[in-house]
Amino acid sequence: MTHSPLLIRPRAKTGKIHEVTPASAGWTHVGFALHRLAPGQTYGEATEEREVCLVLVGGKGRFAVDGEDFGELGERMNPFEGAPWALYVPAGRNWAVDATTELELAICSAPGGGDFHARAIPPGTHPRLTRGKGANVRHVHNIMPEDDGAAHSLLVVEVITPQGNTSSYPPHKHDEDNLPHESRLEETYYHRMNPPQGFAFQRVYTDDRSLDEAMAVEDGDVTLVPRGYHPVATTAGYDLYYLNVMAGPRRVWKFHNAPEHEWLLG
Repeated sequence: MTHSPLLIRPRAKTGKIHEVTPASAGWTHVGFALHRLAPGQTYGEATEEREVCLVLVGGKGRFAVDGEDFGELGERMNPFEGAPWALYVPAGRNWAVDATTELELAICSAPGGGDFHARAIPPGTHPRLTRGKGANVRHVHNIMPEDDGAAHSLLVVEVITPQGNTSSYPPHKHDEDNLPHESRLEETYYHRMNPPQGFAFQRVYTDDRSLDEAMAVEDGDVTLVPRGYHPVATTAGYDLYYLNVMAGPRRVWKFHNAPEHEWLLG
C-alpha cells in the first residue's frame, strides 16, 4: 500500500534517519535532517549557504563551531522530558558534535545570510506557552521564534499535544505572501509518540481541495506542509511531540485560519 507523498518514514534506526532537502521536497527554503548517534560517535557539517538550528531531541553532546567549544549541551533524554537545548549556526560555518550519550539530533536548515553569530539556546530562553482549551490544549516551546531577531530565515518550535487532543487547530495556513495578513512559509513536522507504539493523524489540504492528504502518523515520521491547512490529532493514551521547521521569503509567522472553523476560537 502506498502512502502520501507528504509522509516520510524513517529510513533507518541509527545514523541518518531523515534527510529532507528543498530539492527532495520540491520547494525552496526548508531542510530537515535527523541523526541518531551512539556515545562517542562524532558528526559534523559545513553550513555553506544555509543557516542551521541543531535541536537536541534527546541526549547530550559536545559541540564546536569553527573550533569554538560550546561544551556539552543537552539535558533531557527524550523529547517528552522537558524543554530542549539547541545550537544556532549561521551560514558559512563548520560545526561538529561528539555524542556523550545516545543522541538524537535534528538539523533544521534554511537559506542563510546577514551578520549572525553561533549561539547556544538553552531551555528557558523563551517561555513555555500553553495554547487552546479543553481538547485543543497543547504546550509550546519556541526555540527560534520570529521575535528573537537572531536569524535570517529559520523559525523553529516544538509542541507537545496531550493524548486525545487536537493541535495546529483550528486549521490554519501560511502559504500566501500577503503581509501583514499572512506570510508564505514551508513547514516540516517531525513526530514522536509517547508511548512509541501510538499513532496520530494529520491532514494537509487547501480550500479548493486540489491538495487533500490525510495521513496516519507514527513515531519517527516526518510530514511535509508545502501549502494549505495542516491540523493534527492524536489518539487516546498517546501524547504527541512534534518539531516544526518553517522558512519562507520573510522571517514572519502570520497565519490565516480556516473561516468555517474559526468559531472554535470563540
